Amino acid sequence: MKLSEFRFDLPQSLIALNPAENREDARMMVINRKEKTIEHKKFTDIVDYFGDGDVLVTNNTKVFPARLYGNKEKTGAQIEVFLLRELNREHRLWDVLVDPARKIRVGNKLYFGDSDLVAEVIDNTTSRGRTIRFLYDGDHDALMAAIHELGETPLPDEIRLKRPATEDDRDRFQTIYAEHVGAVAAPTAGLHFSKIIMKRMELNGAQFTPLTLHIGLGTFRQVDVEDLTKHKTDSEHFMINQDTCDYVNQAIDNKKHVLAVGTTVMKALESSVSASGHLKPIDSWTDKFIFPPYEFKIPTALLTNFHLPESILYMMSCAFGGYDLVQDAYQQAIKEKYRFFSYGDVMLII
Repeated sequence: MKLSEFRFDLPQSLIALNPAENREDARMMVINRKEKTIEHKKFTDIVDYFGDGDVLVTNNTKVFPARLYGNKEKTGAQIEVFLLRELNREHRLWDVLVDPARKIRVGNKLYFGDSDLVAEVIDNTTSRGRTIRFLYDGDHDALMAAIHELGETPLPDEIRLKRPATEDDRDRFQTIYAEHVGAVAAPTAGLHFSKIIMKRMELNGAQFTPLTLHIGLGTFRQVDVEDLTKHKTDSEHFMINQDTCDYVNQAIDNKKHVLAVGTTVMKALESSVSASGHLKPIDSWTDKFIFPPYEFKIPTALLTNFHLPESILYMMSCAFGGYDLVQDAYQQAIKEKYRFFSYGDVMLII
């Protein structure tokens, strides 16, 4: 398929700039692939869709405050450094994006806070990309604590350019089951789950089980080729342990639901499929790009937010739900004024 087939007019007013008052307050559109039906529900109704033996796979990655603001040595020019990923823990090397890039050269020192944190630029990687080394005497935990204190929640541009990040975002741009630090964006479908909802589902016999995929900025990178087969996504580190494989494979064998809580979970599950169509444990990297047509091997259901036009997440939703059905659903969502994007409402495709 072509990029232009995933273009639609989204009123900017429908992009949610703030989360709902409570995590579970979202509206939920339910799409039934077999019946070709679209229903309008509340997220709390999700407890009615999954029961004994069904498995819900979550992404337990944890967002860290990846956006740092500082000053360049000598000139004092203000700079923004976006931490993408740690390259080498021992040498404190990080892959970052800088802005304004034209002012940041190899050898420059960058100061953050009251010079509590200093970094040196040691390599150019792309037009905006740099490799930096933190010049820090403490251990790794102390360095991460300093980054956490000085950094800002990495809200996507569609939100942060319209309002500043707040202390509340540190909590709300994070799932309640976040555990392993490494993401620069939240697995947003999981933001809707509260402890109460999860407990109610467990009492119904549903099983939650985690995997870890550290979400990078590539998730939001604009697709700039019309022919989707020529688009390359950034690699993301992911891990699936044996326990999660056992739960998922038992559900597959018993013909129970396997719900991917978010497109990142879907991507991870589909990146580690055995020859027999089962899930296998893995600790690796994936650059899998899913768009229609695609035959899914593991999940039977997908929970996902409403995504932006031409985004790879929208394409994956169309691949799972069926292009025409999801297109129709999105037009209904716009008409019914559903809230879009990271802090918005949610869609359940079964």
